[in-house]
Amino acid sequence: MAKSHATRHDSLLTGLIVAAHGKHFRVELADHRIVTCVTRGKKTGTACGDRVEIAMTAPEEGVIERIAPRTSLLYRSDLYREKIIAANVDQIVIVVAAVPSFYEELINRCLVAAETAGIRALIVLNKTDLPQTAAARETLALYETLGYPLLPLCAKQEVAALKVHLAQRTSVLVGQSGMGKSTIINALLPDARVREGDISAALDSGKHTTTQATLYHLDRDSHIIDSPGLQEFGLHHVQMEDIAHAFIEFRPYLGQCRFHNCRHVVEPGCALDAATQSGAINPRRLKVYRILTAEKLRAPRIY
Repeated sequence: MAKSHATRHDSLLTGLIVAAHGKHFRVELADHRIVTCVTRGKKTGTACGDRVEIAMTAPEEGVIERIAPRTSLLYRSDLYREKIIAANVDQIVIVVAAVPSFYEELINRCLVAAETAGIRALIVLNKTDLPQTAAARETLALYETLGYPLLPLCAKQEVAALKVHLAQRTSVLVGQSGMGKSTIINALLPDARVREGDISAALDSGKHTTTQATLYHLDRDSHIIDSPGLQEFGLHHVQMEDIAHAFIEFRPYLGQCRFHNCRHVVEPGCALDAATQSGAINPRRLKVYRILTAEKLRAPRIY
């Protein structure tokens, strides 16, 4: 899906952003040349996975002039700013592990973002060689029952099972720091370690690749973006009604409440409350929904 093309149109070259760090980007052209680019002026909103048109300013440097229409956009936001994670992806791979312990609410937030963006979600339970994995697997069983695929994995030993899920897709790895995303990338692409250093130097970040988003080609039709570790995932950009719809097990009950404008928080006759009491909805999921709703009610959108 994330193929790059290089053609001249009005003196511009088209390419694919394969690395993003702040306002600095690496753009890959169809002939595999890599050009270090910046955006013009104070323009923002460019991300790894974007197809762009650039104007060359030096033999290996350019400026991004245009962003091609996107098929999808995965991003997070709080009251004050938005942070694009990746563009033109069709799968989000949420990586968790038993150690360090994962933040379950973050999984739910990622799932809401995926549902509202129309992106497939895959949960990977990494580090299955650890004895604490059994308890983590039990916690994650809820998401399997909802229909989200759950893949147990020990990336240090074997990643063949993951490759099946990545084939013919453009995926983005997300998760907290320490979950093993870099280990997964290095297992999928043994030469990734070498490229990490090259990209960090080119973008002048001087840091490990987890501080920047980087796209790797697994083969001609399969691509994966390694994103920086997440500690939070704001959903301020998601509308109230869209949050409820993003909880897939809520959908049969939406519109069934006593009041047509029910927010499913404290209103009497709420169909979600009834479904939770009957066991059709897990109370953990309703609790997260109400946390997200409370955030929306406390903080009106200002950007």
